[in-house]
Amino acid sequence: MTMAKDANVFARVDASLKEQAEGILSQLGLPMSNAINIFLKQIVLRRGLPFDVTLPVKAPLAAGSLTSDEFYAEIKRGYDDCVTGRTRPAEDVFRDIEAEFGL
Repeated sequence: MTMAKDANVFARVDASLKEQAEGILSQLGLPMSNAINIFLKQIVLRRGLPFDVTLPVKAPLAAGSLTSDEFYAEIKRGYDDCVTGRTRPAEDVFRDIEAEFGL
């Protein structure tokens, strides 16, 4: 049986991200090097990344999360759409929302 030789991996990462990850890994009792080894082993086992790499789902705007200026800009944009005829039947809009968010 041959022993695997250790190899060094050097990577530049955002300092804040590294610190946050180390804090979580510390709570789990897992050194960063072990976490990286687990990640690499999963790549080999799955023959790819061990998670989906996708764009986040675009969430609809919540009026309460907007500033007054943002809120009024959205209202104006909607009004301008109505004035220029850029509208769609509500049924089509709701169908698209349901499809987008799996409702």
